[in-house]
Amino acid sequence: MQDNNDATAMIGKTAYDSEGSKIGKVGQLFLDDQTGRPEFITVNTGFFGTSESFVPAGQATEDGDSVRLPYTKDVVKDAPNVDMDAGHLDESEEQRLYDYYRSAGTGVDSDSVRRDDDVATDGVATDDRSAAAGNTDADADAEMTLAEERLKVGTTSQETGRVRLRKYVTTENETVTVPVTKERAVLEREPIADGETVEGGQDSLSEDDAEVVLHEEKVMVDKDVVATERVRLGTETTTDQESVTEEVSKEHVETDGDIDGDVDGDIDRDVDRDRR
Repeated sequence: MQDNNDATAMIGKTAYDSEGSKIGKVGQLFLDDQTGRPEFITVNTGFFGTSESFVPAGQATEDGDSVRLPYTKDVVKDAPNVDMDAGHLDESEEQRLYDYYRSAGTGVDSDSVRRDDDVATDGVATDDRSAAAGNTDADADAEMTLAEERLKVGTTSQETGRVRLRKYVTTENETVTVPVTKERAVLEREPIADGETVEGGQDSLSEDDAEVVLHEEKVMVDKDVVATERVRLGTETTTDQESVTEEVSKEHVETDGDIDGDVDGDIDRDVDRDRR
């Protein structure tokens, strides 16, 4: 039987079969709940190490940077699949694995790699070497770390549109009233008294003519371009409130069995609240 230090040292090393063929990396170590002794190791198999096969830890031996197994590569790869979502092996799963290696003709002596039949056969998995090595005290407090997801919300700037400032010309009619002056001829008569001397005199009748030049103002139109206003295109920032909704996961804990002194305590209340 491997001790804890020897077994945890195998994690990460390359496993080879009984014929010297490479199988894969040692991934995890499963310990016995009651004794803390190594029970199984897992070996990465399949294409690119996508599968893990369970192998009895008691039959594995270290050889420098490698681990030697007394089974062929095919026997290891064809080992029964075990659901590891819970990170735990129950008694029926362990028995199935031992029966497989025994029936495969590998010469596995189940009594040499497992505890007595009158001891419970649950195993606990760990890929932390220091944790596995220190788990030899069956009376040690059980401890686990709970985690939860927390939202990390931020903002990023992105272009939402463009605004252009463009000048164009329109034409409209404008009417302006302008006063204009105009000359017109006015005939004025002034009587001449008898005996009044007339400038230039007049001794006889004759024909004559005279003229007056008349003037008037005509409207003249010209146009000047005059600046009337400055227009600038800028930006301003406004702040609105926007709600974000996203699912987050949270780990909870519950207990099986009696808890001395805390039957009605915070743990039970937390479990009931979580279940609701």
